[in-house]
Amino acid sequence: MRIKSKFYCQECGHQSTSWLGRCPGCGAWNSLVEELGRRPAVGRVPAVGSQSPCPVTEVPVQKEDRLPTGIGEIDRVLGGGVVPGSLILVGGDPGMGKSTLLLQVAHRFSKQYDVVYVSGEESLRQIRIRADRLGALSSRLLLVSETDVAIIERHLRTVAPPIAIIDSIQTVFSSEVGSAPGSVAQVRECAAQFMRLAKNSGVSVFLVGHVTKEGMLAGPRVLEHMVDTVLYLEGDRHQSFRILRGVKNRFGSTNEIGIFDMQGRGLVEVTNPSEIFLNQHPNGAVPGAVVAACLEGSRPLLVEIQALVSPAGYGVPRRMTAGVDHNRVALIIAVLEKKVGLNLGSFDIYVNAVGGVRLDEPAADLSIALALVSSFRNAPVDSGLAVAGEVGLTGELRPVPGAAKRVNEAFKLGFTRFLLSGRSASNNIDESRVLQAETLVDALDMALKQSCEVE
Repeated sequence: MRIKSKFYCQECGHQSTSWLGRCPGCGAWNSLVEELGRRPAVGRVPAVGSQSPCPVTEVPVQKEDRLPTGIGEIDRVLGGGVVPGSLILVGGDPGMGKSTLLLQVAHRFSKQYDVVYVSGEESLRQIRIRADRLGALSSRLLLVSETDVAIIERHLRTVAPPIAIIDSIQTVFSSEVGSAPGSVAQVRECAAQFMRLAKNSGVSVFLVGHVTKEGMLAGPRVLEHMVDTVLYLEGDRHQSFRILRGVKNRFGSTNEIGIFDMQGRGLVEVTNPSEIFLNQHPNGAVPGAVVAACLEGSRPLLVEIQALVSPAGYGVPRRMTAGVDHNRVALIIAVLEKKVGLNLGSFDIYVNAVGGVRLDEPAADLSIALALVSSFRNAPVDSGLAVAGEVGLTGELRPVPGAAKRVNEAFKLGFTRFLLSGRSASNNIDESRVLQAETLVDALDMALKQSCEVE
């Protein structure tokens, strides 16, 4: 029987019977690649002994005992540890330290269990050199250099380890799929085979995934839907800090982050990230610098926001951001022009979150607005002031969740004043050192007036 070939988009996995210049699914150009389909099975016998549907009330309750990794920041992101039989996908840009982090995880697990580390990118000698540098030597850490998914599965069934690490899923291939390793069909088939292995045998599998230039995991989007947990290792290549962020977790929250410091001996946990991110904060007041009190899951995080507003020399004014959402900054600029009366249309604007961290929550709006106004007016904000608040389109200052945690963290690190919305809950907050404003105009007046009183 003839095997028909199909065309798959390498970006989104869209399937087509003929080649198209532009993918109908995601709109990417020249992304469809021809791949040979499988030979259909003839006379396949249906599975026997499958479970029949039963009421949810009759399903036996069994408590899942998590396996702690021994690294507190990873356990925080995973929700307490690794759930047996789970499939975890770890992605990140090249050079972020994915292989280093997972080798450290394998070493911690090898103190109690047998761990299989499968590498399709490095030889055993190269892994040994990296293990020597990290101090991750253990007789229970088993190394395999293999890319055939059938051979890898045979090794895992023979050893039966509770933890297995596959580095990376883009290098593994299945001989049943007639395409190159890393293609959509190969990634989908190999991930499905590892998922079946994890669910049937109870082994927890870590998959390392490459990231495209757009910042998405390489391969089909279905890969993220198949796994139980998706973790991203983020950071600036020019900074030593790395942030492990959970974007999907079937067994826990996705709001927590883990922070590491890249050093010669590997990734080291950062127990007090606010103090690390503020170690370069100027002692005196500087125009355009404001400290934002953010909340990542249950952890308060203080980050310095810097803004530079300068006259545009020629052409269209530039708007550049690093660590904050570009669209959010554009919204705040529009509110400042409409509600505060600032004429920013002829100025170049640059906004940066210091330390390589990326802030996604709206609580950073007030710090961005204060930094922009401070730089525009060349009027510094008191260095002992921390702020948190969401700016609305009508110029109102909205409350943020977890206000007490943000305020207490700021005071613990030596800040003397805190500015937030007047609608925020005042429970467990020292109101004598807290400034509250209803609108953005009031917040700007309070912050700049406070700075003048300090001077």
